[in-house]
Amino acid sequence: MGGPLLLALLLIAGAGPALADSLPGARPIPAALAARLEHVRAEVASPRTRHLDAAGRPLFVNRLALEASPYLLQHAHNPVNWFPWGDEAFAEARRLDRPVLISIGYSTCHWCHVMEEQSFEDLEIAEALNANYVAIKVDREERPDVDSVYMSAVRALTGSGGWPMTIWATADGVPFFAGTYFPPRGGKRRPGFLPTLGRIAGLWERQRGQVGLAAARLQERVRASLSPQPAVGVPGTAEIRRALDAYRQGFDAQNGGLRGRRKFPATLPIPLLLRAHRRTGDDAWLAMARRTLDAMRRGGLYDHVGGGFHRYTTDSTWTVPHFEKMLYDNALLTQTYVVAWQHTGDPAYQAVVRDVLAYVAREMTASEGSFYSATDADSEGEEGLYFIWDHESLRAAVGEAHYELAAAAYGLDGPPNFEKTHWVLRADRDPGDLATTLGRPLAKVEAELAEIRARMRAAREQRVAPLLDDKQIVAWNGLMISAFARAGLALREPGYVESASAAAGALLALGRPDGKLARYLKQGKPHGVGLLDDHAFLVSGLLDLYEADGQARWLDAALALQREQDERFFDERNGGYWISPHEAVALLGREKPIEDGARPSGNSVAALNLLRLYHLTGDAVWFERAEMTMRAFSDRLRLLPSAYGRMLEAVDFLTDTPKEILIVTPGANGGAEPFLAALGSLHLPNRVLVVASEPQLAALEQRVPLLADKRALGGRATAYVCENRTCELPARDPATFARQLAKPARPYPAP
Repeated sequence: MGGPLLLALLLIAGAGPALADSLPGARPIPAALAARLEHVRAEVASPRTRHLDAAGRPLFVNRLALEASPYLLQHAHNPVNWFPWGDEAFAEARRLDRPVLISIGYSTCHWCHVMEEQSFEDLEIAEALNANYVAIKVDREERPDVDSVYMSAVRALTGSGGWPMTIWATADGVPFFAGTYFPPRGGKRRPGFLPTLGRIAGLWERQRGQVGLAAARLQERVRASLSPQPAVGVPGTAEIRRALDAYRQGFDAQNGGLRGRRKFPATLPIPLLLRAHRRTGDDAWLAMARRTLDAMRRGGLYDHVGGGFHRYTTDSTWTVPHFEKMLYDNALLTQTYVVAWQHTGDPAYQAVVRDVLAYVAREMTASEGSFYSATDADSEGEEGLYFIWDHESLRAAVGEAHYELAAAAYGLDGPPNFEKTHWVLRADRDPGDLATTLGRPLAKVEAELAEIRARMRAAREQRVAPLLDDKQIVAWNGLMISAFARAGLALREPGYVESASAAAGALLALGRPDGKLARYLKQGKPHGVGLLDDHAFLVSGLLDLYEADGQARWLDAALALQREQDERFFDERNGGYWISPHEAVALLGREKPIEDGARPSGNSVAALNLLRLYHLTGDAVWFERAEMTMRAFSDRLRLLPSAYGRMLEAVDFLTDTPKEILIVTPGANGGAEPFLAALGSLHLPNRVLVVASEPQLAALEQRVPLLADKRALGGRATAYVCENRTCELPARDPATFARQLAKPARPYPAP
């Protein structure tokens, strides 16, 4: 590293004068740069910083100090001469005639932290990188389009993927070698990072032709994998049945979820199972869903002290999690437990919804109302340290009088389950079971458990908390807006709807600085270019919010954003949406995302949004685009339908007879509540809802033509339940309305 930029960074970061004086080309530091880097001082002085001067100040600061991404800022103190993703890095590689080393990860990734500490803070490795490569660091959450391209390369070369992702590429960004985590100097099963750097640098110098040939071949494989071939026909219930059969065959009957060494919530799409139970009456789907729901809420995947779900578990029993908490997991699981409560009426599922949303409101909500992205798995340099317990820490937290019940409730009366000395909490025993075992009244046990949990939370808050990733990604916020809005509508909780409204208002006000959606907010400022999932997930959230509070501004915003998405992302020739807008700088290939993994794909959510908009507005263009989108991926759905659970929800909507529900009130507070209470407690996934007062009808009829001629009859709230624009007799009492809603679902055709 060297030059005037580095000198400015070193001076601002507080490096010693001797070090600064040794660098050539000193220049005055611009005031704006000084102000920006002043904020970075806390970031680079994290507990993971190893290279300090005599005064305890970091010796190394690089270009990433100028970035907003928390993940990039975590690497701002590395001795590696990092570049952020952009033209400057590739121009430098061409100028120096060097290959590019691209490292991709995210701020709460445990193994990303490990590789940083082992390799990117190692002076010998940094010297090898700086001498032979142009090194680029990418935040996959900031640039999922870049991540998807290079993940395709990693999978093509290794058969699997993960983070940190490590790619060797030409100066044009074409990959020729790739992997994930590399130990610094080698291990029993993995090649070392330092020797690999040396070998590839040698190949670059001596066998450039072979490197170019490997890059060209890999580029073709990447391009072919990113976009599906045009297909004929719209997928139907046959694909749903094949997916259900695959879930049945892979189901872990003992532990819930799919069989495997690790357990991820998204591998078994519970909302699809509950849709299938609704339309087939096959209790197997309900049993699979309930077994998994109960296993997740009782196990270590769930944070029984603070609320919220961790990302996944490293074992098959849902016990030992990878401790990071992601906003999207908690949004999607909240939506799932809302549906499960509607479908079963089980109060335990409602309790999970309330607990997760309380956690999000308390710990993951910015002052603007939008939601933070994630919290780390590590604290004080150790994974899970914040979350685990032993007998001494539990006794100190709850007191001797509560210790026996606390240990029994959370599994500390059994053998340790974490590194042979500590416990990840489980809640396998219901309060009734604990009351019987301990010979205490149930009411007293429930009250004592609430006190125990409060004391444990207070004690845990005295520990060093994991790092908070405070960027507010628009897509993930859209998912959480849906979670709050759906829970508010189902549970009749206006506070949840207000939280959804505050977040949506913040994104629309702050996240469109030039009229186009940003990728994320941080400290009230927009960053990056909004991608497909930012648009699709926010449209979904706005539609859910419109149904929850009836404010036409949310419908208007959803329609405007959908039009923008269609204009900038839609493939008019073959259908489906690209991950990046048409005006974006071209990468190696352009992806049409479809796989529904930890998060649903933008195309899956978009397909369902389009169907909802069609049934709300009657505009056939939305239906045509929905069919084009599903048709674009029909071949993939036929080959491996179980990988596309969220897209199959859209197929379920398409193949059902969705209900168009209109509730008209005489005034602003005209008696809709009993009707909404009846609707909220019912699992009716394939429907749209409009609640409007008579004074609103004239304006709303332009957006929702089905409202024409609908009135609050006799001065009372009146509900209209319609299918395909044909309505049943108006219902002026909730009992009649409930009977109309209870009409049996359209069954799947026989296979």
